[in-house]
Amino acid sequence: MRFTPLALPEVILVEPDVHRDARGFFVETYHLEKYRAGGIAGPFVQDNHSRSVRGTLRGLHAQRRRPQGKLVRAVDGEMFDVAVDIRRGSATFGRWVGVRLSGENFQQLYVPPGFAHGFCVLSAVVHVEYKCTDFYDAADEIGLAWNDPDVRIEWPIRDPIISDKDRRLPRLRDLL
Repeated sequence: MRFTPLALPEVILVEPDVHRDARGFFVETYHLEKYRAGGIAGPFVQDNHSRSVRGTLRGLHAQRRRPQGKLVRAVDGEMFDVAVDIRRGSATFGRWVGVRLSGENFQQLYVPPGFAHGFCVLSAVVHVEYKCTDFYDAADEIGLAWNDPDVRIEWPIRDPIISDKDRRLPRLRDLL
């Protein structure tokens, strides 16, 4: 199992060992001690599963007072997963990283507390599962516009399908 810090070093790409044979595969998707040694301390208190169709863009979401770390993976399908540093005063404030996660590559992305998270769907359908370090609190939820010109995320899709809630999210400079 490999843990690779990305351009925003707190954001970690996890590449688990996949054991394949004629029957299929086996992969360990979480192991407390291995993940802690790889820089992902947790603890994780909530698991979520979403299903989305091609062209859907979800995000960018975070929580203000109870920030969540998220360990994200695509169980089936493919997505472009993004983390944006929204910690005022951080040396990497407003910067983003993105990776392709798929049911075929088995990779995971750790998005630490203090980062906004979002993804867009590249396959016909994607099933996403993610573990959270704190509980979801609708009253604490914040977010930023997926197309904020100051952040300039290079999404690999055009004209995404976006919820009304996400369509109304503010720019980063107006967020906090």
